[in-house]
Amino acid sequence: MNTQLMSAVEIREPGPPQALRLTQRPMPVPAAGEVLIKVAAAGVNRPDVLQRRGLYAPPPGITDIPGLEVAGEVVAVGPGVREPALGARVCALVAGGGYAQYVAAPAVQCLPVPAPLSLEEAAALPETFFTVWLNVFQRARLQPGETLLVHGGSSGIGTTAILLGKAFGARVLVTAGSAQKCAACRELGAELAINYHEGDFVEATLRATDGRGADVILDMVGGNYLARNAAAAAVEGRIALIATQGGVKAELDLRTFMTKRLTLTASTLRPQAVENKGRIAAALREQVWPLFATRGLKPVIHARFPLADAALAHKLMESGAHIGKIVLLT
Repeated sequence: MNTQLMSAVEIREPGPPQALRLTQRPMPVPAAGEVLIKVAAAGVNRPDVLQRRGLYAPPPGITDIPGLEVAGEVVAVGPGVREPALGARVCALVAGGGYAQYVAAPAVQCLPVPAPLSLEEAAALPETFFTVWLNVFQRARLQPGETLLVHGGSSGIGTTAILLGKAFGARVLVTAGSAQKCAACRELGAELAINYHEGDFVEATLRATDGRGADVILDMVGGNYLARNAAAAAVEGRIALIATQGGVKAELDLRTFMTKRLTLTASTLRPQAVENKGRIAAALREQVWPLFATRGLKPVIHARFPLADAALAHKLMESGAHIGKIVLLT
């Protein structure tokens, strides 16, 4: 039996972007409950960069090919799969393997491509929309009329949080690292964009909320931001931690947490069970996917690269110059 080969990007060894190289790999075969997707586009995310550096290994049993989100056409289905059907245009969250011409994905982690969007745009959805929905809406329970503070507002996660926060009736405040990025966040709907090189986000948040503070804070920085988040939070505020770009250790005055009755919630998405991710996908399909048509939701795509130029895509991501998402095209 001849094994069909496909082009894929592998990590030759942990290191700089040049460690990524185009190679030939056997085409995946969908297992029970999976579909095979012919990839049109794949999103680039910070966990991919961490994996390339040797800091974020794939979960056990998952391919070493990086890439956590794709969009394309279903070309084969594994045993027990009724939906999505052959020929369906889908975007999918995967635990790895996205930087390739084909990827096997759990059927429950696939979502239909929203009608107004291209496959390139749909590839920019899963990782950020799953992450924001899980952490801001399910775990931190953001409600209409509340104030959401988003750190890294110009990132893929940040721009998604602005779009969804506004769509569900929240006031959105963000931090970003330049005047250009702050302006882009305001154009997306952020009421206030704080340049963290020029001002203190705690003071700015309290001033913008008449001293009340933010009800929900989405934090991808960690480190010394955690204590400052507590200071910027409202009574009964919820802090959702999703990454530690500013460090893995923090020192806190727990009295602030107690007197404000704060909640700290934290999660990573990639290692979670397929069933959990399937539940998030179902919630997105019901509550968020209709908004692409009614509210004109659209992901922000900063740049597109061919699959062979994955190293350039990673170099751009590490530069921090991008606003929104970076996508690879197969």
